[in-house]
Amino acid sequence: MKKILFVASEAVPFIKTGGLADVTGSLVRYIDKQEYDVRVILPKYACMDEIWKKKLRFHSHFYVALGWRNQYVGILETVENGIHYYFIDNEYYFAGPKPYNQLHEDIEKFAYFSKAVLSAIDMIGFVPDIIHCHDWQTAMVPVFLKAFATDYPLLRNVKTIMTIHNLRFQGRYVMDAIKNLTGLSDDYFTADKLESYGEANFLKGGIAYADIVTTVSPTYALEIMTREGGESLDGLLYARRDSLYGIINGIDMAEYDPGQDIYLKHNFNLSNMKQGKAANKLALQHDLNLPLDEDTIMLAMVSRLTDQKGLDLIAYIMDEMLSHARLQFVVLGTGQEQYVNMLRYFAEKYPDKLSANICYSEQLAHRIYASADALLMPSLFEPCGLSQLMSYCYGTLPIVRETGGLKDTVQPYNEYDHTGTGFSFANYNAHEMLQTIYYAMHIYYDDRDQWDAMVKRDMSLDFSWKKSAKEYEKIYDQLLKG
Repeated sequence: MKKILFVASEAVPFIKTGGLADVTGSLVRYIDKQEYDVRVILPKYACMDEIWKKKLRFHSHFYVALGWRNQYVGILETVENGIHYYFIDNEYYFAGPKPYNQLHEDIEKFAYFSKAVLSAIDMIGFVPDIIHCHDWQTAMVPVFLKAFATDYPLLRNVKTIMTIHNLRFQGRYVMDAIKNLTGLSDDYFTADKLESYGEANFLKGGIAYADIVTTVSPTYALEIMTREGGESLDGLLYARRDSLYGIINGIDMAEYDPGQDIYLKHNFNLSNMKQGKAANKLALQHDLNLPLDEDTIMLAMVSRLTDQKGLDLIAYIMDEMLSHARLQFVVLGTGQEQYVNMLRYFAEKYPDKLSANICYSEQLAHRIYASADALLMPSLFEPCGLSQLMSYCYGTLPIVRETGGLKDTVQPYNEYDHTGTGFSFANYNAHEMLQTIYYAMHIYYDDRDQWDAMVKRDMSLDFSWKKSAKEYEKIYDQLLKG
């Protein structure tokens, strides 16, 4: 049996701040258990829910060298959903009210975590064939594996995969500080390795030293090899193009099944989707103090409120859209203060049309997906995107910008041959977005039969992890054969 070790900074159900946790926690459950023994190693954060902490069993402890210091490493373990999880315990590094802190703290924290993971393998008795690393927080694993190979004789044949979930976040910091922290020689801080514009760059090191690099959609894999999308790493990624793969993320479709969703006021399925969505819309309108009107199109946005997610475009056309269009707009998310203030301003100006919910709520997110008619995702860039996949499950049509995984997963509506799964626009332009919203509204109000047919198509789509897991299995097999 082939052995795979996932290394990640977060994974559901234990700890989650974003889509990374959904991917690392869900993908492992869909890898073929007859062929692969897949296990996961994570930090044991103090902010984990007590329900999960109580399930952890102490395994062992030891000390690991980090630069000139020796640091304590505790190993805990548990089994959840048939998957074996290990946790690295160190209260100095993993204390605090949230998983991530200031960058200088996280740099040291995840350098420690990467070093501890490699040393822990000998202790847990699980020597993987492949170590699968996720995002910059684990990117030093391939680097340390190469640099300190004599310290890990059991791992001399281990292969590594580096998965990029969002290239914007790289773990860049002061060169001398990283040299002192890691104990790596100057040979590792050259332009083709960890050096990046005078700083040390964790993710760059992982990309340089991993055997294979993957990212979370085919289009994003192409975009990150360009100057526009490469976040200063396009040259290295282009050099690694023969070992770079884009695989679309999946979702746990059972969690987003409107027929069983515990968060909904009214469950529904394909057979009664029209009545079910209308009932949920009325209930949501009531709870958000919007006018009760099941016939008015409801546009939704469930997102981090950042420039990446296209909030600049929304700010530009908000007055024009809300003052003229017959619609309701429901937003859920937290993020940058400028966008929070913008949404609150327009919610006060147009209380009958805009509901701005500045918070994180899993329950409200599910209710919005089930109630809305369309989901807006005008991203500047989007490695994969999960919200559009979740919206499909509830028959909520995505309106997206054609970038990254949005381009790969949303087929624009064609009114002549009646195909498509949503609506899209190409350029990062506010009025191009607005015209696409108006076009979607035209189909909703004037060609409702075609709108409802598209809703049914979307609810029948399969974006579970099954297909994506098979793609990862092909890469695992290819790597081990090579």
